[in-house]
Amino acid sequence: MCVPDAARQAGISGQALTPLGVGLVGCGGFAEFVLDAVADLPGLRLAAVADPSRDRAERLGARHGVPALASLDELLERDDVAAVLIATPPATHAAMAITALRAGRHVFCEKPLATTTEDASAVAHEARLAGRVLVVDHVLRYNPLLRAVRHLTERGLLAAPRRFLFENDASDEDLGPDHWFWDPAHSGGIFVEHGVHFFDAARALLGSDPVSVRATAVARPGGPVDMVSADVVHPGGVLASHLHSFTHAHRAERQLMRLDHGFAETRISGWIPVRAEISAWTDEAGARRWEQLPDELGVLLSVDGFRPHGEERIAVRVERGAGSAAPARGRGEQRTVPHHVAAVLDLGGEVRKPYVYAQSVRAAVTDLVRAVREGTPPVADAVSGLAAVAVAEAATLAASTGTEERVPSPDLAVSEGASA
Repeated sequence: MCVPDAARQAGISGQALTPLGVGLVGCGGFAEFVLDAVADLPGLRLAAVADPSRDRAERLGARHGVPALASLDELLERDDVAAVLIATPPATHAAMAITALRAGRHVFCEKPLATTTEDASAVAHEARLAGRVLVVDHVLRYNPLLRAVRHLTERGLLAAPRRFLFENDASDEDLGPDHWFWDPAHSGGIFVEHGVHFFDAARALLGSDPVSVRATAVARPGGPVDMVSADVVHPGGVLASHLHSFTHAHRAERQLMRLDHGFAETRISGWIPVRAEISAWTDEAGARRWEQLPDELGVLLSVDGFRPHGEERIAVRVERGAGSAAPARGRGEQRTVPHHVAAVLDLGGEVRKPYVYAQSVRAAVTDLVRAVREGTPPVADAVSGLAAVAVAEAATLAASTGTEERVPSPDLAVSEGASA
C-alpha cells in the first residue's frame, strides 16, 4: 500500500492508524472552547499546550492532562506534535503558521489566516512548498445549513445565487475601548478580523473569486470604526453585499444572510446559522422533489465530524397552483412554475447556537485529520484563507480611499508569495 507523505506524518502505517498529535499555542478563552469541542475526536490526541502566560498554560494543560509550555518553539521541539493549532490574536497567525509549516507540521489556524494579503500569500505558498495540510477555521464552511444550500443547488432544486447579502448587527459589550479588536495593527480591522467569515461564505456559495469591491467605514463619535459595509462584485455580475456593525447589546444582536436564486430566496439567520427558510417557485416535478427532503434530513444536513443532537428538522409545505402557470422568463430562463414551496431547515433554534458553533469547529478539525490521513485537500484550505483576506484588505482600502478596488486572484497571490 502506498501511503501519501502527508498521511505518513499522521502516523499511518498500512492499516494501523495512530492519532494525530496536536500542540496548541494560545491558551485564552477561545482555545478552551476549541479543545472542549474536539476533546473526544477520533484520530486526534492533544500532546501539549503553550502560552507566554504560565498561569493560562498551566490551567489549560491541567484541564486536559497535558504539559504546559511557554512558546511555539517549545511545542515544535516535541516529536509527538505533528500538527499545531493556532489560537492566538490575528496579527500573530501568519508568522506562527509559517514557523510551524517550515518545521514540517500541519496547521489548524484560527481566522483570519493573516492580517494582510502579503502575509496570507506567504503562508499559502509555504503550505504548498512544505506539502503540509493547513486548515483555516472558517466555521461557516462546516455549517450544515450552508452545506445544505450548496447540495440543493448542485441537485438543481435551487439555481445558483444571483445575489448575496449579509447584515450583521453584532455586540460590542465585551469590546472595551482598549480591546485589541479596535486596533487594526492587531486585528486588521473589522473586515479582516470578522468579515473574512462571510467573504469566504460568499465565495463558497457563489462558487467564484470576487473581482472588485467598493466599501464604506463609519466611526463612532470620538472612537474607532464600528460599522463597515462592502459591495463585492463576483464574475457574471453577481453582487455580494456585506454590512458589519459592532454597536449592539448582546440581547439585540441580529444577523441575516439572504440569497437570491431567481425563482427562489434563501434566508439564513445567525452568524452561527441555526435556521434557514427557503421560498421557491417550481413545477410539479420540482414540487415532488421538495416534498421528499424531510426523508433525506440525515443526508442533507450531514457534515463529517458534526454530531447531530437529534432535534434537527426539515419541514416542507407545497402550495399547488399558487401562481400563474404562464412561462416565467429571466436571464434566458423559461419555465412554468405554478407551485410555491416553503421549506424550513432548523438545527434546533437559537438555544442550539453554542452547540452548532462547537460542532462546526469539531468538523473543521475533523477535516484536518481527514486531509492529513488521506493526502487530499481540506475544505477550508490556505487558498480559502488567502482569498478571504484579499477581499477584506481590498475592502479596507476601498473604504479609506472611496474608490473601487480590484481584488487580487488568490492563485496569483500565492505565486507572488513565492517571490516575497
